[in-house]
Amino acid sequence: MRAIFKLLLLSPLYFGFANIVFAAGKDGVDVKPQVLWELSGFPVTNSMVTSWVVSLVIIFVVRALVSKPSLIPSKGQLIIESVVGGLRGIVEPIVGKKVFFPAFWLLSGLFVFILVNNWSGLLPGVGSLYTKDPDGQWAPFIRPGNADLNMTLALAAVANLTWIYLIFRYAGPKVIIKDWFGNKADKKEVHWGMFYFLGIIFLLVGVIEVISIVFRPISLCFRLFGNVYGGESLLHSMFGMGEALGMPLWLSNLMMGVIPVPFYFLEVLIGLVQALVFMLLVSVYIGLICNHGEGDEH
Repeated sequence: MRAIFKLLLLSPLYFGFANIVFAAGKDGVDVKPQVLWELSGFPVTNSMVTSWVVSLVIIFVVRALVSKPSLIPSKGQLIIESVVGGLRGIVEPIVGKKVFFPAFWLLSGLFVFILVNNWSGLLPGVGSLYTKDPDGQWAPFIRPGNADLNMTLALAAVANLTWIYLIFRYAGPKVIIKDWFGNKADKKEVHWGMFYFLGIIFLLVGVIEVISIVFRPISLCFRLFGNVYGGESLLHSMFGMGEALGMPLWLSNLMMGVIPVPFYFLEVLIGLVQALVFMLLVSVYIGLICNHGEGDEH
């Protein structure tokens, strides 16, 4: 029990097992992920390991809760249906009924995967279990997937590639060009001179819109990465504060169980908000093009 207690408090004492050591506040959080080993020349990083584990956990949990779907839902099926229904209530008015079902797999998947990945950084041992990399240097064995810029960039790339497919599939090039560069003024309600002047203005606005679309993946990935990496660095610093201040070991261990608690609650909220923001931004991007002519939905 004492060993478990020390684990939960993230004690700075090291313990060795299978070439893995435990150290809170060891060297801070590196911006780059650390390579743990190589498979046929392909580097496997600590953030990749976490993302694989998170993916497997999500699959196994969903399969366990809904092993056999039925008209009379079980408790597990009710949980999944409640989550799906809640996400549908948020997303459907934004993207529109026409494209909701084709887009929901992407949006719900992004939300759940990002949320669990964000919260994985709050588990004991994440960021404080160290192992030796191929160069013999100590590196964190587990690192939150979204604290890796490669992961957030991949999520943003998948989201934007799917967005391109959805708008061309369910809106079409004509609607896209009209939405970006078309004259939004009504020729019957304004003077012809003003109408053509506004046409030039809207054309220039369309050029700015295209430039903003090009930078969407960058803004999406850096927003998520910055918040998760910043939170991980903050928690790491809070756990190592007692040791950094030169306090006695018993007092340092005690502070590890007290100081980080408020920041844990903060990171739980930030993890949820960032997953929701990522999903909503992609939903808005889809809805801006595809959610036209659907009455109150638009």
